[in-house]
Amino acid sequence: MPIFDAVSGYLPQGPGWLPTWQLIVAVTAALNTVSNLTSLTFSRRLYNNAVTSVNPLQARTFAIWTLTSAVVRFYAAYNIHNKLIYDIALFTYLFAFFHFGSEILIYRTAKIAAPVLSPVIVSTSSLIWMLTQYNFYVKA
Repeated sequence: MPIFDAVSGYLPQGPGWLPTWQLIVAVTAALNTVSNLTSLTFSRRLYNNAVTSVNPLQARTFAIWTLTSAVVRFYAAYNIHNKLIYDIALFTYLFAFFHFGSEILIYRTAKIAAPVLSPVIVSTSSLIWMLTQYNFYVKA
């Protein structure tokens, strides 16, 4: 497969699938950043119970928060054995979990639907994966 051969040298070389997962989530977050910087559509779909509260400033702020998480996860993909980077990446998922959970359960700005379920599922599964594999990847 010539395309895979061309790309494989740029993929994380760490063991297991977690480094690749970190890269996939980072790239997805970077693309999400672009969509939030250029349009209110995604943020309005995400905060579907408070559409009138979604304005250009809120969307740009969310975009920068998402970009920050993407950068941390990108570094984690390529430095999966570094305890500091691993821990910070783990915290990005914890923050996302608490953010989206509170928006659904406490503030009620989001109702359970596909756009908000995606980050909830990604953050939850990533948290569990990273916590259960901590000793495998982090060599303290």
